[in-house]
Amino acid sequence: MAALAVGDPAPQFSLPDGEGKTVSLKELRGKKVVLYFYPKDDTSGCTKEACSFRDNLARVKKKGALLFGVSADSPASHRKFTEKFDLTFPLLSDEERSVIKAYGVWKEKSMYGRKYMGIERTTFIIDEKGKIAHIFSKVKVEGHTDEVLALL
Repeated sequence: MAALAVGDPAPQFSLPDGEGKTVSLKELRGKKVVLYFYPKDDTSGCTKEACSFRDNLARVKKKGALLFGVSADSPASHRKFTEKFDLTFPLLSDEERSVIKAYGVWKEKSMYGRKYMGIERTTFIIDEKGKIAHIFSKVKVEGHTDEVLALL
């Protein structure tokens, strides 16, 4: 499958959030969407990233955008993570990894010489027409929220 590029239609999805409500990209048409993929709830880098987005959510909304985090964790895991860190935006659960794969963020990674498959931290900005406006690959958590806000 070819990698997604700026200008491509964003792959459609319908995923449950931590409360069990389904969020569908089709229903978000007409709004800018920040969709960030992260490896795992309640791990150090993912917690830093989520808390940074939480702390800047008013700025994201001021730019007219909605924010969603996506991982393969269960809705129950998302609920715990959200409550523990008082996250104020939805985390979407893709336990089947179908959306994670559609967005091309399921990659071979390596740690301590061991290779394994996992989510590569990636953020997409999707425009009001449902097209990809920007892709941040291999995201470094530090300063990432400001990079996103600069392009909204």
